[in-house]
Amino acid sequence: MSKIAIVTDSNSGITQAQGKELGISVIPMPFFINGETYFEDINLTQEEFYHKLEEGADISTSQPSAGDVLDLWNGLLKSYDEIVHIPMSSGLSSTCSTAAALAEDFGGRVQVVDNQRISVTQKQSVLDAMTMADRGMNGAQIKEYLEKTKADSTIYITLSTLKYLKKGGRITPAAAALGTLLRIKPVLQIQGDKLDAFAKARTQKQAKALMIEAVQTDCKNRFHAAADLHDVWLQMAYTGSREEIELFREEMQAIYPNHEITAEPLSLSVSCHIGPGAIAITATKKMDDAAAL
Repeated sequence: MSKIAIVTDSNSGITQAQGKELGISVIPMPFFINGETYFEDINLTQEEFYHKLEEGADISTSQPSAGDVLDLWNGLLKSYDEIVHIPMSSGLSSTCSTAAALAEDFGGRVQVVDNQRISVTQKQSVLDAMTMADRGMNGAQIKEYLEKTKADSTIYITLSTLKYLKKGGRITPAAAALGTLLRIKPVLQIQGDKLDAFAKARTQKQAKALMIEAVQTDCKNRFHAAADLHDVWLQMAYTGSREEIELFREEMQAIYPNHEITAEPLSLSVSCHIGPGAIAITATKKMDDAAAL
């Protein structure tokens, strides 16, 4: 059985401390604030970041340097037979395609997964990869399964502002147009590799209801999940203050009392493109145990 190292990036929401605890290598995503380079969870806290964001600092993101990625891979391959590298969605960043190109020189020992995930759904892919590795699947088999099931995930998100999405170019014209409608709460969706408009609401309460209904519909029609969603992971994510997402989590917990619904902060490199005050609900179909035996 191959000894497999699992690698991801901080867009998964996995912190450096969590990565060490889980035995996962987490590449910190670089970003620039007023011309200076920072690395998520390395030399800037969430609190400091949002303070700078609200001050109007010039913030932009980049991708990990090829040298840093290669150094990590070469170091891991001294102790491991293979690497499964799970970056953020190729539709939202060039990080994935760059890693895939670098992996071509490793003779199949590095498998780069493009299953079009981000945030907590990306984190779940990492955890599933660990389970599959523990059950004896090799790197190519893990990559195949994760990419085959890439559509078994959904994200709905409502924002307090579209300012940051438009600034970063990570929103379609249709979604941006919602922001021009006065007093409208936009609900966006991530289905696969694109962020796009889904619906518009007049209030935060209505936006939440739309997201819950949309997730339930996807679970039924796309995932063919059980009525109680016992075969689905329900998770949440947020930017900035935790207060609003905690209220939303309690609402969802009341609907699905047998689920352990978590709420986790988005990574800073994602947050800078959507701004503070965003709340999201996600659903991911649980891994087919038979596929990992």
